[in-house]
Amino acid sequence: MAWFTKTRKPMAPPDQASRVPEGLYVKCPGCAQAIYNKDLAANLSVCPRCAHHFRMTATERLAMLFDGHYEVHDAGLASTDPLEFTDTKPYKDRLRSSMAATGMKDAVVTATGRIEGIETVIASMEYSFIGGSMGVVVGEKVTRAIERALAGRAPMIIVSCSGGARMMEGALSLMQMAKTSAALARLDRARLPFISVLTDPTTGGVTASFAMLGDLNIAEPKALIGCAGPRVSEQTIRQKLPEGFQRSEFLLEHGFIDMVVDRRELKATIARALTFMGARSTASSDGRPAASDAIATAPGERA
Repeated sequence: MAWFTKTRKPMAPPDQASRVPEGLYVKCPGCAQAIYNKDLAANLSVCPRCAHHFRMTATERLAMLFDGHYEVHDAGLASTDPLEFTDTKPYKDRLRSSMAATGMKDAVVTATGRIEGIETVIASMEYSFIGGSMGVVVGEKVTRAIERALAGRAPMIIVSCSGGARMMEGALSLMQMAKTSAALARLDRARLPFISVLTDPTTGGVTASFAMLGDLNIAEPKALIGCAGPRVSEQTIRQKLPEGFQRSEFLLEHGFIDMVVDRRELKATIARALTFMGARSTASSDGRPAASDAIATAPGERA
């Protein structure tokens, strides 16, 4: 009977070395192309085919903007859950899980370094930490960064990526809007540049405070920017919103922001803007700090 019956051997599993490791490729939501992760990282998380801008972490932003070495400040600040808030789970549990997932104490990293030789203070927000929401710690770290820029007469840059105020801290989170805005007013009176970089998404109390107070407001392509989201806006006005409403290109057309810049050109654009605003390189030709201030002082003007 074996003459008429074909015996099938079970298929052997493929050699482990020939398997494609999970997470090696990512699918672009803009053009549906599979992109090799290392190629995407080398292109600053921008799709090489359709230029879709993937989200970046706060530390990736700092590495992208600074020339090399930079010094992180106030890394140990963490929320104490002042209201002992609980919704579907305690706020303390949310904080612990976010810290474990991101390796950060809260939703912003502040650092000092050089952008094409210009000593600069940068605050970069992390969306993965409770939606990049602004609580007491975020407001305090941003304010301290602004005060550090004032003390060193250095330009200030804030990279916003946030869902707004952190309501688990109630009115204390809303107070940070006024606190950070007041600090930026002091920076303005000192005639020091402030560039606001708006990424996807920048919404809520962050948009309603420091994100829109820049001497120059730069947005990444197709970033969602606004106070309330599109769904809430439609429900409020009971009308269908225009195509592309609250996207950076729409806001540029209506005068809400100053520029839309591809991420791959962002560092060079910021450096040119800072130079135009009076910032000077603090590094000499041999890479050592120069003796001059970062911001040029006009003749007859007090520093």
